Amino acid sequence: MSTQAARRRPGASPGPGSRPSARRRPNRRPTRAQLYRRKVVRRRVGAILAMLVVTVVVCTVWFTPALGVREVEVRGIANLTGDEVRTAAAIEPGTPLVRLDVDAVAARVRELPRVAGVEVERVVPGTVRLTVDEREPVAVIIAPDGAHLVDVTGKDYATVVQPPAGLPELKVSSDAVAAAVSVLTQVPGALREDVLSVAADSPSDIRLMLSGGREARWGSPVDTVRKAAVLDVLMTRKGTVFDVSSPELPTVS
Repeated sequence: MSTQAARRRPGASPGPGSRPSARRRPNRRPTRAQLYRRKVVRRRVGAILAMLVVTVVVCTVWFTPALGVREVEVRGIANLTGDEVRTAAAIEPGTPLVRLDVDAVAARVRELPRVAGVEVERVVPGTVRLTVDEREPVAVIIAPDGAHLVDVTGKDYATVVQPPAGLPELKVSSDAVAAAVSVLTQVPGALREDVLSVAADSPSDIRLMLSGGREARWGSPVDTVRKAAVLDVLMTRKGTVFDVSSPELPTVS
C-alpha cells in the first residue's frame, strides 16, 4: 500500500493503535481580583450577620420582658415590711431591667418616713434588689398621741405607743430639736448613757438632765467636744449644776 493510501482521510476515526491528542484543561485557579471580591463579600455578610445579632439582642433586652422584672427583693428592713417597701417602689412586673429608672425607684422608697436611704440594684435575669437603711432613734418626744422617735438628723419619723428603753426624752422647742440632737450625738458614749432628758427653750439654751438629779448647762452646740472634756473634769467636784456653756469659765453649784 502506498504512503498516500496509508494516510487517513480528514475526519476519519483513529486506528486502534493510535492515541487521542491530549486536551488542555482550563486553568481553575481564581485570580487575585476574584479572591478580593470573595473576601469583600464574606466581610459584608459577616458584618450584616453581626448587626442582625446585635439588633435581636438589643430588642430582646430593651423592648421585651425576656429580661424583665420578675422579683423585687428587699433587704435591710427591721420595722418596715417587704410589702410596704415594694408598694412604695411601685415597680411594674415585666419592666425590662435596662429601662428601669433606679433613681426614681429610690426616690419613691425614700418617701417612707422610716427610710434614711436605699440602694437599688439590677440583678440579671429578672430581679431588682432594694437594700434599705432604716432610721434609728437617738431620742424621743413624748406627746399626747404617743412617743415620737427622732433620728440623728433631728427628724421626727415615727410614732409608737411605748418608746424604746434607754432613749433620752427631748423637752425642747421645735426650733431646738436639731441642736439638742447634735449635742447628744457628739458627747462621749458614757455621758450620753447618763442623759435622762434634754431641755431647751432655744438652740443656744441646751441643758442635759443627768441621773442623780444633776444638770449640765450646755448652751449652744458649739465646742461640744471641748465642753464634754471640761464637764468630765468638772463632775469630779461636788455639786448638782455644772455649767460648761462657756468652757473657758466653767462653774459648779
